[in-house]
Amino acid sequence: MAYDSRTNRMRRQEAVGMDELVKQFIKEMRLDKGMNRQRLVQVWNEVTGASGYTLSVNFDKGVLYCTISSSVVRNQLYFQREAIVGQMNEVLRNDDMFIWDWQQGSCIKTLVLR
Repeated sequence: MAYDSRTNRMRRQEAVGMDELVKQFIKEMRLDKGMNRQRLVQVWNEVTGASGYTLSVNFDKGVLYCTISSSVVRNQLYFQREAIVGQMNEVLRNDDMFIWDWQQGSCIKTLVLR
């Protein structure tokens, strides 16, 4: 039930699940970009296992920029770029807290290692 201030009455409203309410709250409070960035860093660490060598992870317009401190690790990750992008998109697609319009396509399109 929701309150209607015009008629001073309660009106019926469709029931909404908690998962949908949390997503709406995150969008309205404009927390989605910060939470998505945090989740991207976590997924990068899960998929690659290179958290000890990762200095920074930035995301801008479909491109994931990762700064790696070791040239050996960077070279190994360079040859696995497409597999890493595919695995990260799959994990993010199944994540309920990651807010992205998957109708537009994949979240991460390119991986740039520095």
